[in-house]
Amino acid sequence: MTDSKTASQPDFETALHELETLVQLMESGDLPLETALQEFERGVQLTRLCQDRLKVAEQRVAVLNANGEEQALPPQDNLA
Repeated sequence: MTDSKTASQPDFETALHELETLVQLMESGDLPLETALQEFERGVQLTRLCQDRLKVAEQRVAVLNANGEEQALPPQDNLA
C-alpha cells in the first residue's frame, strides 16, 4: 500500500546520492545566493527523508526476534 506522496519520493540511496552531490556543489562556493538557499532547502528535505527511511529500517531490524522471524510492524504513516 503506497500512497502517491511516498511513490514520488526517491529511495534512500538516491536521496543520499543527491544530498552528497548538493553538498559538493554548495561547498564549491560558486552558487549565487538564491540558488544556494534553494539547494540548502532541498538538502534539508533530503536529510529528513533519509532520517525517516533509516528510522523505519531500524524499527524493522528491532522487531526481529531471536529466531530470526520478523514480527508484524504497525503501519508507517510518517514516510511522507
